[in-house]
Amino acid sequence: MAHDGQDMALNADCILPDLMGLTAKAVPAAEAVYDIAKAKLKDSLSEDGRISNRLVEENQTAAHGFAWLATYVEALRQMQNWATKLSDQGNFGELEQLIHQITFGEYLWQIYGGIPMNQSEILRLQDMGLSQEDMSIMMNEAVMTLTQKGNAQAARIRLVELMQEQAAETTVGKSGLDEELEMIREQFRRYAVDKIEPVSHEWHLKDELIPMEVIDELAEMGVFGLTIPEEHGGFGLSKASMCVVSEELSRGYIGVGSLGTRSEIAAELIIAGGTDEQKEKWLPGLASGEILPTAVFTEPNTGSDLGALRTKATKDDNGDWVINGNKTWITHAARTHVMTVLARSIPDTDNYKGLSMFLAEKTPGTDEQPWQDPGISGGEIEVLGYRGMKEYTVNFDDFKVKGENLLGAEEGKGFKQLMETFESARIQTAARAIGVAQSALDVSMQYANDRKQFGKSLINFPRVANKLAMMAVEIMVARQLTYFSAFEKDEGRRCDIEAGMAKLLGARVAWAAADNGLQIHGGNGFALEYKISRILCDARILNIFEGAGEIQAQVIARRLLG
Repeated sequence: MAHDGQDMALNADCILPDLMGLTAKAVPAAEAVYDIAKAKLKDSLSEDGRISNRLVEENQTAAHGFAWLATYVEALRQMQNWATKLSDQGNFGELEQLIHQITFGEYLWQIYGGIPMNQSEILRLQDMGLSQEDMSIMMNEAVMTLTQKGNAQAARIRLVELMQEQAAETTVGKSGLDEELEMIREQFRRYAVDKIEPVSHEWHLKDELIPMEVIDELAEMGVFGLTIPEEHGGFGLSKASMCVVSEELSRGYIGVGSLGTRSEIAAELIIAGGTDEQKEKWLPGLASGEILPTAVFTEPNTGSDLGALRTKATKDDNGDWVINGNKTWITHAARTHVMTVLARSIPDTDNYKGLSMFLAEKTPGTDEQPWQDPGISGGEIEVLGYRGMKEYTVNFDDFKVKGENLLGAEEGKGFKQLMETFESARIQTAARAIGVAQSALDVSMQYANDRKQFGKSLINFPRVANKLAMMAVEIMVARQLTYFSAFEKDEGRRCDIEAGMAKLLGARVAWAAADNGLQIHGGNGFALEYKISRILCDARILNIFEGAGEIQAQVIARRLLG
């Protein structure tokens, strides 16, 4: 890269001496700040020895900020684990070292000076009650070296040089995953490049459903049965494999990457809560893609407050169910075969204990006639992005569901059954966010290389290079958090906190990458013909669905404070 006529090619001198030693010493300092914040919040948010919901709500900035602090500390831990693993393998090259160094330089500074929960809400340690004396625990030599020199402009520019040299690589920096998972990545990356990227922008502009041919091809590739056990017709692969597949398909188009989410949620519901008969009936068809599901949970006036749902299910004289009520934000509702419907079946309840889950069969609709069955109607919700499956309102008016399709054959378990799917759903959403962020980086790198201004490529301007470097760095951070949560899930350990952290950070990273990518495109980025305009719209939903960022932070904070 050249700047002002000078050769700015920099070498490994950008990398701090004993980088791994420095970052190893920095992690305990960040953990110590976390421990102080946790102790102070447990004290200030407790009543009668227990965390008070009222005090948490009154002090949302502190509580949610604590979730972000915890996410940053876990991110640093996982980046250190990633770097150690690559180093042990002999794969910790200059590019990976720069990503690691910049991560620590930036995230340690943000912990000390302010973590952006979004563009206008900056969490500072004093918001959680920490004093200057408390914060001085970060004043050790390793932290000060990393914050002063780790994320220097020279390091960012050198990173972008290396990114240009290694443009043929699938990811910026080695992921740390095993060879089998990387082979899966390569397969789906090729598919996205060949079959999705050339046409996805047109689908978006025309607001079209993803063609059924694509769904059939994904079914043949095993996308819908990826993590379903082999005895039920799936491949029985890991959640980590799901992450890789979701990441690469979403890199092509978030709608394609999200098709598998429907099957993932439905299968998780049935595996965790279904009867043997329900597993036998539904799981093979879900795995093969012959049965397309949709999740029908949200209502117009409840949003994230699922315990307040009002849609009712009443048992008739034949032992079947009759559903009445209104649902909204139902993704891919029209042409699916089964709806997982959360409805209130126990009369005189007004909380989650009265909710039951139903596997409501329906006839797939067409563009012209979305609703084919008696008792169901609805309308399309026009949206900015995330268009390939379409969003709908769904109205039930004496809609019939077979008695055998009460999930688990037991009432009042619907909310608990749904909660058991949230870990996988949020891990998968974090993976989709990485894919969207990577897509923003892909098109922005290309544009910055091709676009000439004042006699040189945009990529040769430091503030353009800065944006590209930080995209690559934060994508790797989000990636490592997401893989960590997937590995925890695969090991059978509870990982709602880890999955929530991955989703919380991943959504912010995707939005930042898309926003900065559009800035690199300048005025052209605002033109619909450029892909970055779609990527920006697609990125924005990630901080809302599968638990809005505020809800996500609330859940993390409540669990950690206990």
